[in-house]
Parts: sequence; C-alpha cells; structure tokens
Amino acid sequence: MSSELLDALTILEKEKGISKDIIIEAIEAALISAYKRNFNQAQNVRVDLNRETGTMKVFARKDVVDEVYDPRLEISLSEAQSINPNYMLNDVIEMEVTPKDFGRIAAQTAKQVVTQRVREAERGVIYSEFIDREEDIMTGIVQRIDSKFIYVSLGKIEALLPVSEQMPNETYKPHDRIKVFITKVEKTTKGPQIFVSRTHPGLLKRLFEIEVPEIYDGTVEIKSVSREAGDRSKISVHSDNPEVDPVGSCVGPKGQRVQAIVNELKGEKIDIVRWSEDPIEFVANALSPSKVVEVLVNEEEKATTVIVPDYQLSLAIGKRGQNARLAAKLTGWKIDIKSESDAEKAGIYPLNSADKDENFDDEPLLTSIHEPEVSE
Repeated sequence: MSSELLDALTILEKEKGISKDIIIEAIEAALISAYKRNFNQAQNVRVDLNRETGTMKVFARKDVVDEVYDPRLEISLSEAQSINPNYMLNDVIEMEVTPKDFGRIAAQTAKQVVTQRVREAERGVIYSEFIDREEDIMTGIVQRIDSKFIYVSLGKIEALLPVSEQMPNETYKPHDRIKVFITKVEKTTKGPQIFVSRTHPGLLKRLFEIEVPEIYDGTVEIKSVSREAGDRSKISVHSDNPEVDPVGSCVGPKGQRVQAIVNELKGEKIDIVRWSEDPIEFVANALSPSKVVEVLVNEEEKATTVIVPDYQLSLAIGKRGQNARLAAKLTGWKIDIKSESDAEKAGIYPLNSADKDENFDDEPLLTSIHEPEVSE
C-alpha cells in the first residue's frame, strides 16, 4: 500500500462520485478479513490505513484481566503494565501484529472485496440519482428488444419498458430516441432496476410541461388527464389569471405546441378542454367536440345525464364509447348520454318550467369549449 493507492482513490471519487472514505472503510474491512483468514487468527484486530502515506498496520486489541483464559483476546495486568504502567484492569490494549508479508497477501485478498464495495457504492449513487426522477420524463435510446421488454439506455443504466407500457401504434428499433416516463425505481441485489412507460398519463402531462411555458411556470395548471395511449387523450386545464386562455396556451400559435406533442406520441389525438368547478360546465366541456344541450346532475351518486342533439349522439359517445369513457375519467363523474328524442320519451327533457332556472332556456345550455382536435 502506498500514496499511489490514495491518489487512485481520489481519482475514483471524482470520476465515479464515490466517497474516498467509503472505499477506505471497505479496504480496512477487507484487510481484517484477510488477516484472520491467511494467518489463522481469531483476535479482535483493527486495521489502520494511513490516509496521508497509504501505509497500513494491524493492531490486536486485548482486554486487561487478572487471569488470562485466551491469550489471543486477553492480556494479564502485569504484562500490560510492563508495556505501560498506566494500564488498569478492564482497559483495552492495542499491540501491533502486522506480519512481514501481509501487504502482498492483503492486496490479493482485498481486491475482490474492494471491487464489490465499489460496485455497490456505484449502484447506490445511481439509485439515489434516479429515485428522485420517479414520475419524471427522460429521453433514452433503445438498446435491444426481446419478448418481454424493450431495454432503453438512460445513460448510466438501462431501463425496462414492458410490453404492457408500449404504445400499440408504435414500432421500436435499436438506436431509436424516445421519451419515457419513469414509473418505478427499485433496489435489487443486482442493483437499481428502473421501469418506464410510454402509455402512462403522466407522460402526456410532462410533455405539456415541456412544450407550454405557461404550464411550466404555473400560470396554467393541468387539472386532470385521461388517456387511451396511441389513440386519443383528453386533458383539462385552468388558469387563475383571467387574461390567460389556458386552452389557447396549450394549443400554441397555429397549433404548434400541441402538434409537437402529437408528433412525439405518433399521431395520438389530444382534446384540450377548459376545467371548471361547476360539473355542468366541466362535463359539457369534457364531451368535446360534441355539442351539449343539457347536463342533469345527481350530486349524491356523482352522476350526470347529458342530453345532446340527435345528430350529435354518435359523436358524443365516440367510437366504441371512447369519447364518453375518456370524459368520465377526466371529470370523475359518471356520464349517461341521451339524445333529445330519447330524453323526451323518458320524460326528462325538456325540463318543466318549474324546474328551470336562469341558466336553462330554449337555447342549448353550452357548447364544448374546445380547440379542433389535432392529428397528423
């Protein structure tokens, strides 16, 4: 051991971000193990690695006792006082027992242990870095593909993109650059394991935060997201600033901001609607692009009955019920959609004059507040 070792540890600390003290502690622990194994000793020993010179010494620790039963662990009071008259009973005395050829044996024995400790410390650094990136977005490079996962390089580590988290309208090839949402970071015996997604609603939210400055700085807030990845999504936005149009901010000049997100998601259609604390207005907005005539609210069951013009019924429900399903997820309200004709037959529309208030008249209650959907 020499100063060269300490110089190497200093370089390792800078390059790997691993504390020199952690490595030195690992070396000392390895040297204790090497001493006991190679010299068949069971003593209570301490290894001292000089942090300035790199030299190393082994000290046996013995208890001062009246009567010695195990000379490897104990020393008599008289013998201890022959070394130093100040020793008393129950004191602990340290005696140097460094073997002549211990440096060579220790270096060979400690190498594997130190390498393991360094690897563990590196894993700890990576885990600490990525645990703070949970529910965040990163750009990765596709490395390889098998039947269960796509392995995406995030720089220091490969993340796993499961089949269930891959978008159905996408194909992936090695060296493709993709944006992924980090869903989970786990500690395992083989090091940190990172799971990512392309289908998570959080990916859509983070993409809007990147593309829309008003969302990033808090002027516009994303209230909720509902998504059927690869096909269609809805996002509700709100701003406390009356001078800011939250929907227009997300769409951007000539639709550039939302189009950039649509391109990243390979043509996934995105509906941007205005959030409202009034469920009547919010549900009507969420069913965009269809027009809404009436919204009847059942507060107790958190359910709504939405009445739309006959010619808008299929648009409101959407293909395979998708529009209604996404609107329900977005608002958190159950939505039952009826055409005007069906509502009249059921006797729930038009409302009796006694049930009407100033918000209900012969004109449609609301039309959806919605920008034209954007597609490739």
